[in-house]
Amino acid sequence: MGSYINGFHGDCARTYGIGEITPECQRLIDVTQQSFFEGIKFAKAGNHLYEISSAVQKYVESNGFSIVRDYVGHGIGHNLHEDPAIPNFKPMGRGPKLVKGMVLAIEPMVNMGKWQVDVLSDGWTAVTRDGLPAAHYENTVLITDGEPEILTL
Repeated sequence: MGSYINGFHGDCARTYGIGEITPECQRLIDVTQQSFFEGIKFAKAGNHLYEISSAVQKYVESNGFSIVRDYVGHGIGHNLHEDPAIPNFKPMGRGPKLVKGMVLAIEPMVNMGKWQVDVLSDGWTAVTRDGLPAAHYENTVLITDGEPEILTL
């Protein structure tokens, strides 16, 4: 959900189980959330963007799940979606160097099965291609001289 306050955007998302869910679905939700926190360990000035991406991917895949590759996080500020794009998987290279004052929407999207997704005929709804559950967790994060500041907890 994006919001707009004093000329700047914030962006966050959560996945919740409705009613009784299987232990494996709860584990998917928990791993997705924790993958965000594994990633932001690297969200520090002087590090490179894809260190975040790599940490998210390693954590998710070490837990037997997969990372959606068709959608990514993003920079955020006066516009909801700004550069840089923030993959949740490690692309080639290191990505830009993080500097104090950057604001990033970091948002792991994790599938229980394979990583592929499709968009339904409404042009908006994304579903996993294999029909298995998925989870999403996102916060807006400020890069500082020290630990990152989560702006949307």
